[in-house]
Amino acid sequence: MRRNKKIWITALLLAFMTITACGKELEHIEPLPMESIPQSEEAVETETPHISESSEYTSYLTGLPVTEEEQNKRPIAVMLNNIEAGCPQYGIAKASVIYEAPVESRITRLMGIFEDWEGIEKIGYVRSSRDYFVYCALEHDAFYCHFGQATPYVGELLNSDRVDNISAAVAGIDHPAQYAYYRTSDRSAPHNVATSGPDILKDVENFGYNKEYGDSFTPKFIFSDQTDVLYQDMPDVTEIYPGGKSPSAMNGYGKIQAYFVYENGKYSRYQYGGPHIDEETGEQLTYDNVILQYCYGEVRDQNDYLAFRCHGDDGYPVQVFTRGKMINGTWSRATDNDPAIYVDDNGERIQLSPGRTWVCFIWTDYAEDVQLN
Repeated sequence: MRRNKKIWITALLLAFMTITACGKELEHIEPLPMESIPQSEEAVETETPHISESSEYTSYLTGLPVTEEEQNKRPIAVMLNNIEAGCPQYGIAKASVIYEAPVESRITRLMGIFEDWEGIEKIGYVRSSRDYFVYCALEHDAFYCHFGQATPYVGELLNSDRVDNISAAVAGIDHPAQYAYYRTSDRSAPHNVATSGPDILKDVENFGYNKEYGDSFTPKFIFSDQTDVLYQDMPDVTEIYPGGKSPSAMNGYGKIQAYFVYENGKYSRYQYGGPHIDEETGEQLTYDNVILQYCYGEVRDQNDYLAFRCHGDDGYPVQVFTRGKMINGTWSRATDNDPAIYVDDNGERIQLSPGRTWVCFIWTDYAEDVQLN
C-alpha cells in the first residue's frame, strides 16, 4: 500500500515539475498577490454540504451547528510557537483549524483559526508572521494576530488595507495594536507572549474593523456527515507522517517528529516524542480531518527564510484524510480573496467530516519524506 501511495505522489510531482521547468520561474511562484490569475468558475463553484436538516446554521470552519450570529462572526488567526522550548501551547485546542508550515531552521510554525473567540481568556504562545500564513488567514477573512514579522517579505502586505492586522508594537508596523499582547512570567522570552479574546476585541474595535463577514465571503471547506459513505472505497490510512520518521528530514516536520494516528474516530497529534497537548487542559490534540497540501517552496536568503506558493491553478497535489480514509486530489486558488479549493481525481469538491481540521503545507522538494500507513 505505501509503495503505491508513493508512486502516486511521485507521478503528480513529476507532472507539475515538468510544467515548472517549461518557464514558471520564481516570479510566478513566490507567494505574492496574483489577482491577475483568471478565476476559474469550476474551481470556486459552491456545493451544498450534507448536514443534518435540524441545523439551520453551521460553522464555516467546522460544519457544526452554530447560531446565525456565531456563523456571521469573523474568526481570528493567531500565529503560534512550535519550537520545543515554546511548547505546549495554551488554548490551542480551541482552534477550529490549524495551519502548519516549515519556517527557517527547519522547524514548523502554527497558525490557529479561532471562532467564537471574544471570550477566550488566554491563547499562547504568540510568535512572528510569515507571508504564507497571512495568505492562509485571508482564506477565512480572519483578523491576523502576530508578534513580530519577517519585515522584508511581509511588511508591505501587513501594512496594506488587505489585511486586518493585529500586530505588536514592533519595527515595521504602521498601526500597532495597543491591547492584544502581554508577556507571562512563567516562561522566558521569546516564548512567553500571550493574548486573549477580550484584548484582541479592544484592538479590533479601536481599528474600526468589521466584525462580520462581508457579502462576498466564500467558505473554504464543505462538510458532509456522510463521508464514511462517500469515501468508503478510498484507501485506509491510519498513520500520517508529514516528514517521515527520521528527525534528520529537512522539511520541518521530521525535525519535530510530527505525526497523526487515527484512533477512536479521531486523528491524534504527536510531536517531539510524545502526544501534542494543550497546556490549558493537559489533553492530547485530536482532529476530525487532516490535509496535506503540497506547495512549491524555496529558500529566500542566507537567513533561511522560506517562500511557499499559496496561489495558482497548476493542479498541485492534496491528500485529505477523514474517518480513516485518504482522498487524493489537487488544489487551486485563483486570488487572495478566494480560498484554496480541494477537488478529487474526478474534479469533485472534497468534503470534510464536521469537526476540526489540521492543514500541513508540504514542501514539494521533500514530498518523498511523507510516509503513510
